[in-house]
Amino acid sequence: MNRVLSVQDSGRTEAAERAALRTTRDLLIEIEPVTPAVENRDVFAIFESETDLIGLPVVEDGRPIGLINRNIFMQSLARPFHREIYWHKSCIAFMDKTPFVAEIALSIEELSLRIVESGTKTLMDGFIIAEQGRYRGIGLAQDMLRAMAFLQAERNRIVMESIDYGSVIQRSLSRASRQAMRRSLPDHFLLWEPRDVVSGDFYFFQDYPDGFLFGLYDCTGHGVPGAFMTLIMSSFLQGSIREETRRDPGRLLGEINRRVKSAMDQIDHQHSDSTEHHSDDGMDAAFCWYDRHSRRLTYAGAHLQLFMLAPGEDEVRILSGERHGVGYATTSMDQIWTNHVRELEEGAAVYLFTDGLLDQLGGERRIAFGKRRLCATLLAHRDAPMSTQRAALFEALLGYQGAEPRKDDISAFGFRATGDLGA
Repeated sequence: MNRVLSVQDSGRTEAAERAALRTTRDLLIEIEPVTPAVENRDVFAIFESETDLIGLPVVEDGRPIGLINRNIFMQSLARPFHREIYWHKSCIAFMDKTPFVAEIALSIEELSLRIVESGTKTLMDGFIIAEQGRYRGIGLAQDMLRAMAFLQAERNRIVMESIDYGSVIQRSLSRASRQAMRRSLPDHFLLWEPRDVVSGDFYFFQDYPDGFLFGLYDCTGHGVPGAFMTLIMSSFLQGSIREETRRDPGRLLGEINRRVKSAMDQIDHQHSDSTEHHSDDGMDAAFCWYDRHSRRLTYAGAHLQLFMLAPGEDEVRILSGERHGVGYATTSMDQIWTNHVRELEEGAAVYLFTDGLLDQLGGERRIAFGKRRLCATLLAHRDAPMSTQRAALFEALLGYQGAEPRKDDISAFGFRATGDLGA
């Protein structure tokens, strides 16, 4: 009977192996061991007949005492006069007296850490598997590495499935805003491109009989941490919108700022003696209120600027808000964001962008896309429908980015003031 029963001989499918590989038991290769009474000539015969066997365990009274490495054993016997000297002697002459022994219930993760700590010898020789100190079989480092790869792949799959579903949730939360945009804005575009499936950028749009409130915000981070922050900020935003704040974007930003700082205890801790870690998260944002009757646009911004292009003008006008983010520890609790009021002409275009677009590196010099290229693109397509402008803007960005990796989430919103807005 074959001395080796490999873990691959069990007939399990790869999917089943992935599900099963959890402990050292799942790496067990049952090998009939030898005892100290076995001579080296017998070990030689075993290695000659079992060509796949890289190590032979030595067991005494059921407990492992050593491991004979095939290569070391064969090389030793090949030396001059060694066969004559050791041929009939005990096999312990060439065994490793301190092999790595792993308990059968040890997790794959813990096993991998201990093997790495034990050095390269275990990676070459394999290891003995025991149960409460009694011999059960051996394990191979390559099987352990394969198990770790399976586990990592499975964890990545689970994480990615969770993130993918998180994207579904995030998009669902913004569905009402997209529907309101379509109802209120005959000519508009929305560009929302997460860097990592879910985004730290988000947008808001809500229409009312007398106007509409819209905003774009860029929360701390991107990916999963950024997406968590968008949920937090969206909750604070919804709780801050009242009759008096929806027409007053500056006041709305102030209300959100106080809610965030209070809820997350984000005060300025730089002079505190406490060693406790404090969060310092918030958002850059721009909110605008459009009054249907007066055709006035009221804007307030926290780092994010408003871009306007009026009919017949040769340059894009830029309105800047305050250089204070919302909710951060260094932002004052009573920080004020100023409202900027502009009357929109028929055909005027209004745009908001997060800094992911402006800061994207590219070109021969690997510098940011920047406002100059952005404004040039807007001017070049000023008479086109907003959907065409969106495509042109994104194409210009991708062309400039080239092979550079995406730096951040990218979001943009634009609409054209038409007669329908005042209806």
